[in-house]
Amino acid sequence: MRFSGSSGRRQRGSALWRYALLACCTGLAVAPAAAEDPMDVVLSGIDVLARDGFRPLQGRKVGLITNHTGIDRHGRSTIELLKNAPGVELKVLFSPEHGLKGELDEHVADTTDPLSGLKVYSLYGQTKRPTPEMLAGLDTLVFDIQDIGTRFYTYLATLGYAMEEAAKHRLRVVVLDRPNPITGTRVFGPPSDRDGQFTAYHPVPLVHGMTVGELARLFNAERGIGCELVIVEMEGWKRDMWFDETGLPWVNPSPNMRSLTQATLYPAIGLLEACAVSVGRGTDTPFERCGAPWIDGRRLAARLNGLGLAGVRFVPFEFTPTDSKFKGQRCGGVQVLLIDRTRFDPLETGLSIARELEALFGDAFDQEKVDNLLFNQAVLEEVRRSSGPTRYTPLWQHQLDEFLKLRQKYLIYPARS
Repeated sequence: MRFSGSSGRRQRGSALWRYALLACCTGLAVAPAAAEDPMDVVLSGIDVLARDGFRPLQGRKVGLITNHTGIDRHGRSTIELLKNAPGVELKVLFSPEHGLKGELDEHVADTTDPLSGLKVYSLYGQTKRPTPEMLAGLDTLVFDIQDIGTRFYTYLATLGYAMEEAAKHRLRVVVLDRPNPITGTRVFGPPSDRDGQFTAYHPVPLVHGMTVGELARLFNAERGIGCELVIVEMEGWKRDMWFDETGLPWVNPSPNMRSLTQATLYPAIGLLEACAVSVGRGTDTPFERCGAPWIDGRRLAARLNGLGLAGVRFVPFEFTPTDSKFKGQRCGGVQVLLIDRTRFDPLETGLSIARELEALFGDAFDQEKVDNLLFNQAVLEEVRRSSGPTRYTPLWQHQLDEFLKLRQKYLIYPARS
């Protein structure tokens, strides 16, 4: 079951009218803000749900899985909106990794939301699944969290686990859809060779090019979950949109995901995080740099720039993390400059960095740990056996083609014509 509302023409017309009045009154040729461009106004699932009277939730007893990213386009929290929605009984909250406020980089305890007074059960503490005790008295779970488009971002597993438990207890699951910030057209890398895990819930490519609503449909069918699933679809979002084209406010989805640039680079640089390198946590630009005390940044930058990787350049860089890996230690490394996001290939880039670190620094770089997030041992073995720089995409192209065919059944949104 899916839920859709009517179009957003009235809001877009209002925006144009305000712009015309401003120009007329002031005599200035003032360009309307990009966020109010009539072609670029996107309503997320919570916007559509609220506008259309919370219809899928009428008369329901609701548990809300959310965090600080669960807001409408005006910055109002989904918690507030559901708490005050006529005909909706919001009974309890659930928080994912990083907690309800998205501030923690550690296991999260249960707590109480000071604004709503509601109990907050952590799904990143003693359990990663809602328990029968947590679900008692509910008939509906609502999911409203901003994903970033990379398989090993754990919010997807939180969604999948919640759907599984909802099916066992015959609860409805309502997903309030949100944009994939790095577009719904860019798909890269091999599907994982393991699944059901917290950083690899389902065998999708590392960069999957789907929204949480689309993935919920895929999980429900392909994993045989069979829960009662309602997707509150966005309006105005097209598959080829980047987040900065939506007009929606950017909220850091987690403490170290602070910009769209970092979300774009994350599948490449984050791929190295299990290894003995810093990926910039504890600095002002996490996932835009990598380094370690044993890395010669000049040598590494020269080797990487010599590969001619599309869309990126590398600058030698030294930094001292104030937190996380190599805290307080001077690290050599590279700053990654994203110069063309449309040409950038995160898997070619991430695996090329891993190979060059192995070639330059040998045993100091524990390359085998790349598989902790790649989840495809066969691909990693081919990378390790390569005698020199090469293109890695052919290693998984057949698997990727098969996934793209499967994925087509679950897509909701078209690209711009």
